[in-house]
Amino acid sequence: MEKLINDFSFGLFFWQTILFLLLLFLLKKFAWKPILDALNSREEGIQNALDEADKARQEMLDLQSSNEKVLKEARAERDSLLKDARMIKEQMITEAKDEAKAQSNKIIEQAKQTIQNEKLAAITELKNQVAQLSIGIAEKIMKDELSDKDKQVKLIEKMLQEARLK
Repeated sequence: MEKLINDFSFGLFFWQTILFLLLLFLLKKFAWKPILDALNSREEGIQNALDEADKARQEMLDLQSSNEKVLKEARAERDSLLKDARMIKEQMITEAKDEAKAQSNKIIEQAKQTIQNEKLAAITELKNQVAQLSIGIAEKIMKDELSDKDKQVKLIEKMLQEARLK
Protein backbone atom coordinates (compact mmCIF):
# COMPACT_ATOMS: atom_id res chain seq x y z
CA MET A 1 0.00 0.00 0.00
CA GLU A 2 2.78 2.20 0.60
CA LYS A 3 3.96 1.62 -2.82
CA LEU A 4 0.63 2.50 -4.23
CA ILE A 5 0.54 5.66 -2.23
CA ASN A 6 4.06 6.50 -3.32
CA ASP A 7 3.19 5.79 -6.92
CA PHE A 8 0.03 7.79 -6.57
CA SER A 9 1.95 10.67 -4.96
CA PHE A 10 4.57 10.57 -7.63
CA GLY A 11 1.93 10.46 -10.37
CA LEU A 12 0.06 13.28 -8.74
CA PHE A 13 3.24 15.29 -8.51
CA PHE A 14 4.07 14.52 -12.11
CA TRP A 15 0.65 15.55 -13.38
CA GLN A 16 0.63 18.64 -11.21
CA THR A 17 4.00 19.62 -12.64
CA ILE A 18 2.78 19.03 -16.19
CA LEU A 19 -0.38 20.99 -15.53
CA PHE A 20 1.65 23.79 -13.95
CA LEU A 21 3.98 23.91 -16.95
CA LEU A 22 1.00 23.84 -19.31
CA LEU A 23 -0.60 26.63 -17.31
CA LEU A 24 2.66 28.60 -17.49
CA PHE A 25 2.82 28.06 -21.26
CA LEU A 26 -0.81 29.15 -21.71
CA LEU A 27 -0.32 32.15 -19.44
CA LYS A 28 2.82 33.11 -21.32
CA LYS A 29 1.15 32.71 -24.68
CA PHE A 30 -2.19 34.35 -23.88
CA ALA A 31 -1.91 36.37 -20.64
CA TRP A 32 1.69 37.51 -20.08
CA LYS A 33 2.05 39.23 -23.42
CA PRO A 34 -1.13 41.35 -23.08
CA ILE A 35 -0.31 42.05 -19.42
CA LEU A 36 3.27 43.04 -20.30
CA ASP A 37 2.05 45.10 -23.27
CA ALA A 38 -0.45 46.86 -21.00
CA LEU A 39 2.27 47.45 -18.42
CA ASN A 40 4.66 48.73 -21.10
CA SER A 41 2.04 51.03 -22.56
CA ARG A 42 1.15 52.23 -19.09
CA GLU A 43 4.86 52.84 -18.37
CA GLU A 44 5.22 54.71 -21.68
CA GLY A 45 2.12 56.78 -20.86
CA ILE A 46 3.52 57.66 -17.43
CA GLN A 47 6.91 58.48 -18.95
CA ASN A 48 5.24 60.65 -21.62
CA ALA A 49 3.20 62.39 -18.94
CA LEU A 50 6.39 62.99 -16.91
CA ASP A 51 8.17 64.29 -20.03
CA GLU A 52 5.23 66.57 -20.81
CA ALA A 53 5.21 67.78 -17.19
CA ASP A 54 8.96 68.52 -17.39
CA LYS A 55 8.43 70.26 -20.71
CA ALA A 56 5.52 72.28 -19.28
CA ARG A 57 7.61 73.13 -16.20
CA GLN A 58 10.49 74.28 -18.43
CA GLU A 59 8.09 76.32 -20.58
CA MET A 60 6.66 77.84 -17.42
CA LEU A 61 10.15 78.73 -16.18
CA ASP A 62 10.96 80.22 -19.60
CA LEU A 63 7.68 82.11 -19.57
CA GLN A 64 8.32 83.32 -16.02
CA SER A 65 11.82 84.43 -17.04
CA SER A 66 10.36 86.12 -20.10
CA ASN A 67 7.71 87.80 -17.94
CA GLU A 68 10.37 89.06 -15.54
CA LYS A 69 12.39 90.38 -18.47
CA VAL A 70 9.31 92.14 -19.89
CA LEU A 71 8.54 93.55 -16.44
CA LYS A 72 12.11 94.83 -16.08
CA GLU A 73 11.92 96.44 -19.52
CA ALA A 74 8.53 97.96 -18.70
CA ARG A 75 9.86 99.32 -15.40
CA ALA A 76 12.94 100.72 -17.13
CA GLU A 77 10.76 102.34 -19.79
CA ARG A 78 8.43 103.71 -17.11
CA ASP A 79 11.39 105.12 -15.19
CA SER A 80 12.77 106.62 -18.39
CA LEU A 81 9.40 108.19 -19.22
CA LEU A 82 9.08 109.56 -15.68
CA LYS A 83 12.61 110.96 -15.88
CA ASP A 84 11.84 112.57 -19.24
CA ALA A 85 8.57 113.95 -17.88
CA ARG A 86 10.38 115.43 -14.87
CA MET A 87 12.99 117.00 -17.12
CA ILE A 88 10.31 118.44 -19.41
CA LYS A 89 8.40 119.74 -16.36
CA GLU A 90 11.53 121.36 -14.94
CA GLN A 91 12.38 122.82 -18.34
CA MET A 92 8.85 124.21 -18.71
CA ILE A 93 9.00 125.68 -15.21
CA THR A 94 12.41 127.23 -15.92
CA GLU A 95 11.19 128.63 -19.23
CA ALA A 96 8.04 129.99 -17.59
CA LYS A 97 10.11 131.59 -14.81
CA ASP A 98 12.52 133.09 -17.34
CA GLU A 99 9.67 134.38 -19.47
CA ALA A 100 7.89 135.81 -16.41
CA LYS A 101 11.13 137.42 -15.26
CA ALA A 102 11.70 138.91 -18.72
CA GLN A 103 8.11 140.18 -18.81
CA SER A 104 8.42 141.66 -15.33
CA ASN A 105 11.75 143.29 -16.24
CA LYS A 106 10.15 144.70 -19.41
CA ILE A 107 7.19 146.04 -17.43
CA ILE A 108 9.55 147.52 -14.81
CA GLU A 109 11.65 149.18 -17.53
CA GLN A 110 8.51 150.55 -19.18
CA ALA A 111 7.31 151.82 -15.79
CA LYS A 112 10.72 153.43 -15.12
CA GLN A 113 10.67 155.03 -18.57
CA THR A 114 7.12 156.25 -18.03
CA ILE A 115 8.07 157.64 -14.61
CA GLN A 116 11.16 159.33 -16.13
CA ASN A 117 9.05 160.84 -18.93
CA GLU A 118 6.42 162.00 -16.46
CA LYS A 119 9.14 163.41 -14.23
CA LEU A 120 10.70 165.33 -17.14
CA ALA A 121 7.27 166.55 -18.22
CA ALA A 122 6.52 167.66 -14.66
CA ILE A 123 9.91 169.43 -14.37
CA THR A 124 9.37 171.13 -17.71
CA GLU A 125 5.87 172.18 -16.68
CA LEU A 126 7.22 173.40 -13.35
CA LYS A 127 9.97 175.40 -15.09
CA ASN A 128 7.44 176.91 -17.43
CA GLN A 129 5.22 177.87 -14.52
CA VAL A 130 8.22 179.26 -12.59
CA ALA A 131 9.26 181.24 -15.68
CA GLN A 132 5.77 182.59 -16.15
CA LEU A 133 5.55 183.50 -12.47
CA SER A 134 8.99 185.10 -12.63
CA ILE A 135 8.01 187.07 -15.70
CA GLY A 136 4.76 188.08 -14.03
CA ILE A 137 6.57 189.14 -10.84
CA ALA A 138 9.25 190.96 -12.83
CA GLU A 139 6.59 192.66 -14.87
CA LYS A 140 4.79 193.85 -11.75
CA ILE A 141 8.07 194.99 -10.18
CA MET A 142 9.08 196.76 -13.37
CA LYS A 143 5.73 198.48 -13.62
CA ASP A 144 6.05 199.53 -10.05
CA GLU A 145 9.67 200.63 -10.49
CA LEU A 146 9.18 202.29 -13.80
CA SER A 147 6.09 204.16 -12.76
CA ASP A 148 8.27 206.67 -10.96
CA LYS A 149 10.80 208.64 -13.09
CA ASP A 150 13.42 208.86 -10.32
CA LYS A 151 13.30 205.15 -9.79
CA GLN A 152 13.78 204.61 -13.54
CA VAL A 153 16.93 206.73 -13.58
CA LYS A 154 18.35 204.97 -10.49
CA LEU A 155 17.65 201.56 -12.06
CA ILE A 156 19.37 202.50 -15.32
CA GLU A 157 22.41 203.84 -13.46
CA LYS A 158 22.59 200.71 -11.34
CA MET A 159 22.44 198.49 -14.45
CA LEU A 160 25.12 200.48 -16.13
CA GLN A 161 27.41 200.11 -13.14
CA GLU A 162 26.84 196.35 -13.04
CA ALA A 163 27.47 196.16 -16.77
CA ARG A 164 30.77 198.02 -16.37
CA LEU A 165 31.92 195.73 -13.55
CA LYS A 166 31.43 192.62 -15.54
